[in-house]
Amino acid sequence: MSHPDCRLNLRPLGTPRGVSSVVGPHGVGASPGDKKAKSKSVRGKKKSIFETYMSKEDVSEGLKRGTLIQGVLRINPKKFHEAFIPSPDGDRDIFIDGVVARNRALNGDLVVVKLLPEEQWKVIKPESNDKETEGTDELDLPEELCGSHLPQQSVKGYNDSPDVIIEAQFDDSDSEDGHGNTQNVLVDGVQKLSVCVRDKGKEDADAPVTKDESTSMSQDTRVLSEKSLQRSAKVVYILDKKHSRAATGFLKLLADKNSELFRKYALFSPSDHRVPRIYVPLKDCPQDFVTRPKDYANTLFICRIVDWKEDSNFALGHLAKSLGQAGEIEPETEGILTEYGVDFSDFSSEVLDCLPQGLPWTIPPEEFSKRRDLRKDCIFTIDPSTARDLDDALSCKPLADGNFEVGVHIADVSYFVPEGSPLDKVAAERATSVYLVQKVVPMLPRLLCEELCSLHPMTDKLTFSVIWTLTPEGKILGEWFGRTIIRSCTKLSYEHAQSMIESPTKKIPEKELPPISPEHTSEEVHQAVLNLHGIAKELRKQRFVDGALRLDQLKLAFTLDHETGLPQGCHIYEYRDSNKLVEEFMLLANMAVAHKTYRAFPERALLRRHPPPQTKMLNDLMEFCDQMGLPMDFSSAGALNKSLTKTFGDDKYSLARKEVLTNMCSRPMQMALYFCSGTLRDQAQFRHYALNVPLYTHFTSPIRRFADVLVHRLLATTLGYRELPDLEPDALQKQADHCNDRRMASKRVQELSTGLFFAILVKESGPLESEAMVLGVLNQAFDVLVLRYGVQKRVYCNALPLRSHHFQRVGKKPELTLVWEPEDLEQEPVQQVVTIFSLVEVVLRAETSALKYSAILKRPGPEGLPGPRNEEEADGDDGSS
Repeated sequence: MSHPDCRLNLRPLGTPRGVSSVVGPHGVGASPGDKKAKSKSVRGKKKSIFETYMSKEDVSEGLKRGTLIQGVLRINPKKFHEAFIPSPDGDRDIFIDGVVARNRALNGDLVVVKLLPEEQWKVIKPESNDKETEGTDELDLPEELCGSHLPQQSVKGYNDSPDVIIEAQFDDSDSEDGHGNTQNVLVDGVQKLSVCVRDKGKEDADAPVTKDESTSMSQDTRVLSEKSLQRSAKVVYILDKKHSRAATGFLKLLADKNSELFRKYALFSPSDHRVPRIYVPLKDCPQDFVTRPKDYANTLFICRIVDWKEDSNFALGHLAKSLGQAGEIEPETEGILTEYGVDFSDFSSEVLDCLPQGLPWTIPPEEFSKRRDLRKDCIFTIDPSTARDLDDALSCKPLADGNFEVGVHIADVSYFVPEGSPLDKVAAERATSVYLVQKVVPMLPRLLCEELCSLHPMTDKLTFSVIWTLTPEGKILGEWFGRTIIRSCTKLSYEHAQSMIESPTKKIPEKELPPISPEHTSEEVHQAVLNLHGIAKELRKQRFVDGALRLDQLKLAFTLDHETGLPQGCHIYEYRDSNKLVEEFMLLANMAVAHKTYRAFPERALLRRHPPPQTKMLNDLMEFCDQMGLPMDFSSAGALNKSLTKTFGDDKYSLARKEVLTNMCSRPMQMALYFCSGTLRDQAQFRHYALNVPLYTHFTSPIRRFADVLVHRLLATTLGYRELPDLEPDALQKQADHCNDRRMASKRVQELSTGLFFAILVKESGPLESEAMVLGVLNQAFDVLVLRYGVQKRVYCNALPLRSHHFQRVGKKPELTLVWEPEDLEQEPVQQVVTIFSLVEVVLRAETSALKYSAILKRPGPEGLPGPRNEEEADGDDGSS
């Protein structure tokens, strides 16, 4: 199938594969020049397509002098000839146009670019309707911004066809601070349209261009205001090949049967269009591939890029393995894990040798003299019902003066992971557990994460605790840190804790609760949960008064068939008071540990910062909200939070609009990052924007995050339990960077896992219907947030039975008028106006190719569809009074 974008001729576009004979890697718009290069190369010396990389010395000199810029490359998954790196000053992204300018760098690589002369910069027309000057690739919300402690499958759906991609969002069951992660939709008013500037003969010259959308540079560039140019650049060096260089895809024979290449190589075509096509030696391929290529048409392979020469559009690679049939859960999952460099191999024997050998393991007697013994206390865990790696437990003891002794008890993972051991090295390398819909790829061997460290009830466990004296309002009167031994009395699920919160006076029948150890009663546990809930509500209220921000996004959870493992259904995960209870105390513990370790070791603390939103995107969003008449205050995290909570009523339309705006507000947000305090001089940069606190770290999930293990070691040093870890600030920063990279990869993998399961659900159980709200309007398509499933899709006009459609601006608001072909000849055609915040009905339907699905608009009745009939109704009674 050719991509819808080509049929639409929406705007300059890399020619999709199979559409034109002039295709570079993947149809990424190679120019006719490339075709000539090919024929010339047969006659004599091959002509280079790519520039030679600069020398290391010239690069470091250029970076010092400021003539070169470095940044992480993001390739637009929807229009893969477009790439971007963030501007160091937080302004509009720097544009990299086409494969040649990208110079063999792949998505996620750390690259060095050189700005092109100003006459080659990209021209942006102020009034065009398709805003694309930022990379429409994945942006991330730090988990502190959104929902928390989800079941392992509660990840959010995404759509996977490169022409309609709007990347996903998911949650990685973060106990202290669950999170969504956000994608960029091209929304009018949020992203200014970029119109590609092309000089003749530049690659992409063949791309379909609509009359009105390519601006030539013949006009004097100085006439254009600064605002209408986007700095453009080319890659001159790859500092760090962060991309795994592995891809999943399909094998094909080369087109020219008579060429010399045909006898040596097959063509590997990656599913991810941001990766080039790859020549693979036939000796890597199945023996009968050349004679029976059709037998392999639906077989998914993994290929690794070995080299990519300057004179070739295609990379060279070797076929790593055959995964199985495309569209099946396990082969697709293995492909995703491999592409993102997730190590899912079995732990080696030398790693397993580091684990306690004599099982069942018991706590050595000498530990009792070194730790505070809390085994008699009423301590319990609250987790998703399916969780097996229980990192954290809670306790709450009423004191005679009306205050409480509240404890957060975290698995003492560092006790079992000796520094410098093979186990330590593999955990540091993996850096995080990866939560897929159907399983977890653990950071630590299962014996540790599901047995020895996991805080199972009614067994003695080693823990690291933070214990406070708190008033009922959550004011801290005292705090203690130390190594402890606990014996959890019960394993509550979020549902159990929720039912306790919802029935404060009524005893919950024993049969509705998990087993509780005989030393404690269900009433005692119930009262502790109620007391914790009371304090958590106060802590939470105070955090938002103090200016914290939360952007809760719709998150999808699946129910799976026990036999087949296929998704049977899905629902939006509900984030409730029991989740909030756990989150508040995890945040409190993380902040306490951040202050404690930073005070003791100002040069060696491992902290977590969250930079403020990207200014350019935030300004665009402010402008958009003004145009839409929305009273939003973006001056601080707290102001934005108040705007989002106060602007909307609780009727269906207002709630949908709040979802859409939350979604838009999450786009300018940046990633939260681990860092070593000794490597950042400016303490203002330590701040966490979303939480609006000066210091934050991760301490509460050491079973599944290596950063927390490092923080545990530092806290142990602070308390005099051990020597300072053998890590200079620079080495610690290196580990922090690695944790950031792996965390990012694990988020992508989780998204793609959700995308896979959602696509399979559409295929198996579809078509699926839902209400949707319009996020953005283009001239021949519009983007919607599908409210029942939390996924975003683009709806194309040419896929609908329309008599005509017409795009116009009303004031500054884009509007598409659709005229539907009547089903019955006697009827009048129905007109439907689609504008931002319109409520529409959509149908999600599987496409014939593997795991793609599209959204089409449901035909309206004669009266059209729900939505505000006029501005007053939309903006009038919205609860803000």
